[in-house]
Amino acid sequence: MGRFEQVTPEGPETNQHDEQRSIRLHAFSDLSHVPAATFIYLLKDCYGYGTPTNKLHVSLFILLHLLKSTLLLILFHCSDLLLTFNSGTNKATSKFKILMQLVKVALHNGPQPGPFTYVVQCMYIVPLLGKTYSEGFSHMLTSSLKHLKSVESAQKDFLEAKHLAAQLVLDILDSIVPHENRILVKLLETFEIELRDMARALYDSELDDGDLMKAREHLRQQVKRCMESESNALAVTLITHFSIQCCDESFIIKLIKNNQLEIAEQCAIFMGKEMISLVVQKYLDMKMLKSANKLVKEHELTEEFPDVSYLYKESSVKKLAEKGCWDIAETRAKKDTKLLEYLVMCVHIGTINVLSDPNLFEQLGTIYIFKKVHIICYLFCIDYISILDALIYHVQAVPEKVFCVSDYLDLKKLDVEEIVWVDEINGLLNATSDIEACKIIGMDCEWRPNFEKNTKSSKVSIIQIASDKIAFIFDLIKLYEDDPKALDSCLRRVMCSSKILKLGNVMYL
Repeated sequence: MGRFEQVTPEGPETNQHDEQRSIRLHAFSDLSHVPAATFIYLLKDCYGYGTPTNKLHVSLFILLHLLKSTLLLILFHCSDLLLTFNSGTNKATSKFKILMQLVKVALHNGPQPGPFTYVVQCMYIVPLLGKTYSEGFSHMLTSSLKHLKSVESAQKDFLEAKHLAAQLVLDILDSIVPHENRILVKLLETFEIELRDMARALYDSELDDGDLMKAREHLRQQVKRCMESESNALAVTLITHFSIQCCDESFIIKLIKNNQLEIAEQCAIFMGKEMISLVVQKYLDMKMLKSANKLVKEHELTEEFPDVSYLYKESSVKKLAEKGCWDIAETRAKKDTKLLEYLVMCVHIGTINVLSDPNLFEQLGTIYIFKKVHIICYLFCIDYISILDALIYHVQAVPEKVFCVSDYLDLKKLDVEEIVWVDEINGLLNATSDIEACKIIGMDCEWRPNFEKNTKSSKVSIIQIASDKIAFIFDLIKLYEDDPKALDSCLRRVMCSSKILKLGNVMYL
């Protein structure tokens, strides 16, 4: 009574699974007598049968693999409460990550003659498992070696394994070992294979300059084969990795036409400024100003392309204005007088484009569009009234299905007789009298955008007050400069009046 007992199913299948798991754990804990072929088979078996899923379980799983021989097996058989295995239905990504941790640990456990050579041996065997496992396991094995490069005891094996990895690369290029091109590139990077390693793999002798030249020529022929088979990414990798001069302007143009732009850039950078300039010009012809500007900046081609930076900024501002993102457009253009002038020209065009796009119009809304146009007109001294007339005309041309009665006012049904811009004292006094005669008014306000971090928000610069017949737009900055007392008096008369119902936003004056 009171004692907890674990009930576990028993039978031939359970015993068989326990034995298999024991074998795998024991093998991974000591690779000194485990051939590469056996290791790959057990790895495949681990992937197919299942791996720990919980993070705690993963840690315990790895810990068990660090333990040796008898102690490991004893703990394994007592760990059913701690370790849970999933069936092969577990997601491949989760299983892959966990298995990769297992491989990293295993490569510390005495693989012979060393971890790097051992992995090269495994890479010859992995393709025999078929495409289902080949690329994933190859990626797992090569990635697991990264942390071993800094281990002093593995340095000798790393140097000795380089020419074996070079031989594997040659075998892949000759289609003797069927690995994907991505794996070949990963081998070049992981083992830091140089031309000398390739020459040693090819000729296996005391190397001289003649052997290096012959090795480069051999690789040049491989590059040409890659080009003929349209394996352009691999061709460019070999060209840049081994400094092989075997491509010209026509190859780069071909890459650009095939939309292999990143590869074209890599090849052009390897070939020098003349080819980079060619790519920049092609980008300009294709209106890819962002990519062109990036290359010009990175490779100091401002003298050759002095206008690219401005053209890119201009294009960026134009796109933002056309989409109605005027705040961002102004931020981009703020310190450049030419760009500010260009932004002003884009305001009207951008507004019309917004209004003619039903989806964008529905997303932004009528009020948002009018407010942003109002701000931009004020900041850059544009005639707001003329722009407003154009806006109303284009709003009326927008398909009716864009409008939702519950969300937007129908401008056709509004009977606004006049819109008055108030920026002088007489106009202020007249507007105040007209407003005091109203029972209900709508109010809104605008203020200059604040572009400096950690500073107080700018105060209101424009107030809009409207009745059902007339709308007043007050230029507070101009009125305050002319007569601050008159402005204060008029605002108090309106704001403090108990006879007027005021609807609108809170204003921070």
